Amino acid sequence: MDDKIQLFKKLIDDCDNIVFFGGAGVSTESGIPDFRSKDGLYNQKYKYPPEEILSHTFFMNDVDEFYKFYKDKMNSLSYEPNVTHIKLAELEQQGKLKAVVTQNIDGLHQKAGSKNVFELHGSVLRNYCMKCHQFYDAEYVFNSEGTPKCSCGGIVKPDVVLYEEGLDDIVLRNSIVAIQNADLLIVAGTSLTVYPASGLINYFRGNNLVLINKSTTPYDSRADLVINEGLGKVFSYIS
Repeated sequence: MDDKIQLFKKLIDDCDNIVFFGGAGVSTESGIPDFRSKDGLYNQKYKYPPEEILSHTFFMNDVDEFYKFYKDKMNSLSYEPNVTHIKLAELEQQGKLKAVVTQNIDGLHQKAGSKNVFELHGSVLRNYCMKCHQFYDAEYVFNSEGTPKCSCGGIVKPDVVLYEEGLDDIVLRNSIVAIQNADLLIVAGTSLTVYPASGLINYFRGNNLVLINKSTTPYDSRADLVINEGLGKVFSYIS
């Protein structure tokens, strides 16, 4: 076993207040495309740039076009959790992992069995009518014809954080508290370049900061352990 993975395994064995902070790289191994890689959504061609389509202004001004893209590219219902999701859920069941903080909106952490998940950017699994706030599940939205409508006639909006929208204050506050209290913070599958999510790492006060990412990040020099490997390889060693 690689020496770095061996050290990572020892840190998990020795720590009892672990927090995992993950980005798109956690879900790409389940087959879900990321945004910023060369094959990511931002580098594909659409009628409008994905960053524009996934903005609050675009949603309000052209909801039909928004939903064409959203249904085509944001539907995660057919994907399954990978080894990283599963191992994290097992660590939570053992009482060692206290929280998952995720930038992903696919719901795969919960599908794997994790309970304490803070979704910084919301979730495709939750959708609400903009008029009466009636809840609708993801199946209703993705299986609807055109723009999903509520029984009251209102437009159903996904509970995801679009560009120009702020993060949920309660989710953000809970994420900060979890990170502040952790004795081991595992940051994985994220480039740590998207603010404000990337700034959460600054709240960590513990002694064990582990960064796992295929490429370098701006925070590598601050980490106690940096592993430039795929998450599946690393977490397959965790028991």
